[in-house]
Amino acid sequence: MTAGGAGLAGGAPTLLNITRQIAAEQHRLTLRDQRITARRRLADIYGRWDAIVAGQERAILHACLISVAIVLAAILLLQFADRWLERLLGQARVDRRQLATLRNVVGVALQIVGVVVILLVLIGIPGQLGTMLGLAGAGLTVALKDFIVAFIGWFVLMGRNGMRIGDWVEINGVSGEVVELGMFRTVLLETGNWTDAGRPTGRRVTFTNSFATAGHYFNFSTSGQWLWDELSVMVPYDRDPHAVADAIQKEVTAATAPSTAQAEQEWRRAARGQGGAAFSAQPGIAVRPAAGGVEIAVRYVTRASDRLALRARLYQAAVQLLSQRA
Repeated sequence: MTAGGAGLAGGAPTLLNITRQIAAEQHRLTLRDQRITARRRLADIYGRWDAIVAGQERAILHACLISVAIVLAAILLLQFADRWLERLLGQARVDRRQLATLRNVVGVALQIVGVVVILLVLIGIPGQLGTMLGLAGAGLTVALKDFIVAFIGWFVLMGRNGMRIGDWVEINGVSGEVVELGMFRTVLLETGNWTDAGRPTGRRVTFTNSFATAGHYFNFSTSGQWLWDELSVMVPYDRDPHAVADAIQKEVTAATAPSTAQAEQEWRRAARGQGGAAFSAQPGIAVRPAAGGVEIAVRYVTRASDRLALRARLYQAAVQLLSQRA
């Protein structure tokens, strides 16, 4: 009994160790099974993520293609609308300057619409539209002050009291014919002032349109572009100045009769509703003494474009009158 008990006592630790090893091995197997299960789950999740990412890539690519197609379609539609409106305006029976103004306004409007459509397609409608517009407006006002003032000046120039291509104007002391009228700048073909020959100097002078709001400019108020010109003739003492003056006045009155009537009509139409006095475009004559004879000065109304030719004809007629014997 004593020997058997000792054998059992010696074998008990061995059995206990084996049991512990088996339990530890089962625990390790359980941990490995859990890791394998977790990795399988991660593999399934990653697989679903790949499918989601691929679907999102396809959706983004599809949206980009749609945006590009919309932008191209908008550009084509704007080009078509521009050509169609230009052809429609070309068939309209309106004044050349009004036609140029309409083309400028329509072109700018189409460009603004195109930019807005493209921005809405590329960026989308923002959530805080009011806040974004306020911040963007404040920033642009500070950074682009000169361009904004010039753009507002363009609207002023497009108004009734503005200017058109072909007008003879004076801007900040520079006189010339308007050859380009853009959204931000105005280009003049410089000429002399209204008292000299008025021929082009060949220089193109560019002004930002801010002069329409921050500065000043002068323009003819009628479509005829009328101005007063003067004919000066020196009559020697051996001739009767009154007879020469009457003959010159009759010649000037006959030569400027159509222009006088049309100028008065346009001035009355331009001043209607303003309560102004009636305008007279009849020629006026002044006879005054001068060194070596009597000076006869006749002032008359003529178109700016016809001034030189009419003055040459009147001088020729005056020379013929003076060459005649009394």
